[in-house]
Amino acid sequence: MNKTGTLRNVAIVGASRIPFCRAGTAYADLTNLDMLVSALQGLVDRYNLHGVQLDEVVAGAVSNHPKDFNLAREAVLGTSLSPLTPGISLQQACGTSLQAAFGIAAKIACGQIECGIAAGADSASDPPILFSRKFSQRLVKLSKAKTLGEKFSVFKGFSMSELSPVAPAIAEPRTELSMGEHAELMAREWKIERAEQDELALASHNRAQAAYADCFFDDLLSPCAGMLRDNNLRYDLTLEQLSGLKPVFDRSATGTLTAGNSSALTDGAASLLLASEDWAAENGLPVLARLTHMETAAVDHVSGEGLLMAPTVAVANMLRKAGLSLQDFDYYEVHEAFAAQVLCTLKAWESEEYCRERLGLDAALGSIDRSKLNIVGSSLALGHPFAATGARIAGTLAKLLNEAGQGRGLISICTAGGMGVAAILEK
Repeated sequence: MNKTGTLRNVAIVGASRIPFCRAGTAYADLTNLDMLVSALQGLVDRYNLHGVQLDEVVAGAVSNHPKDFNLAREAVLGTSLSPLTPGISLQQACGTSLQAAFGIAAKIACGQIECGIAAGADSASDPPILFSRKFSQRLVKLSKAKTLGEKFSVFKGFSMSELSPVAPAIAEPRTELSMGEHAELMAREWKIERAEQDELALASHNRAQAAYADCFFDDLLSPCAGMLRDNNLRYDLTLEQLSGLKPVFDRSATGTLTAGNSSALTDGAASLLLASEDWAAENGLPVLARLTHMETAAVDHVSGEGLLMAPTVAVANMLRKAGLSLQDFDYYEVHEAFAAQVLCTLKAWESEEYCRERLGLDAALGSIDRSKLNIVGSSLALGHPFAATGARIAGTLAKLLNEAGQGRGLISICTAGGMGVAAILEK
């Protein structure tokens, strides 16, 4: 806190990410650590942080290998930051890097620290492959066996079936349904048509393509493995092409989610530099925007609430605390895990019944101006490396606000586990 005991402003100073790439393509041989180091080093290079001791780097990945247990610290040591910079690993599914920013921002606001980097990385190309618990336990016992007889006894009753690997899955442990299957249930509940989803997906690609043509991403991207831009983006995409795709989660006649209107499995990493305004000024660094409000919420998806509806709760709670309406924003960055999820969220905010009964409001939050939604494209076009998305979105929004010279932006991100994170950025 400052001398008057009030909270300090939290500045977003800069952002850097590597191009996002479809799983199994350009980054197929890279690990979470490789990509995270590249994203962090891009930030270091862009803002001349070589040898600088930051107060902390908070980062994480959703698809973690056991070797990634100290991911953030190892990533710091892989960059040219001062090795005296602490690294803290954190994970909250798709909200990981934005939640990392929340923690750093709170410490900056209170005066505990001056600066920090929030980041995330995920590789869908390099998922951890697990063996059965029984076989794993045998290996632990084998490591402790001292005599040859003890070692042989470890494998008493061994069956080859124990060697069958457990395939990676993104299913919810409590429901055993994938995120896409949950999104299908939401689309059915909120009566979201297939055509609406395809139109939103097309708009995301078109807006991202226009942003690239305007060189918007040039100072946000750091090259990695020879890649200079996201490779998920589809040029010359048409509604006819999207409408011709078959549903992938519900293959019946009622299925609406396809590979075209769902975010692709993606590899990538992103980072975000936050600081007090004093620290930014002392180091000759810009203030792109201020992070002014933060909120995290959860829904009871196990008992039937929509898995990806928690952002509706987070945003409503945040607006109440901020004294703002849903219409008080110049930009809306709503994570496009699925086109259906975005449309369900917008429809819920427009619903008098939902806002009164679920959000505890006196009236509906209302509609937003769709021309202000994801104006440079979002996850459907750019890709969605789970833990990297929050930092990617916050960095994008900060740049939009800085270029405009003023304004206010809303971030809404759904996550696995029935959670949501939301934030407000202002210039």
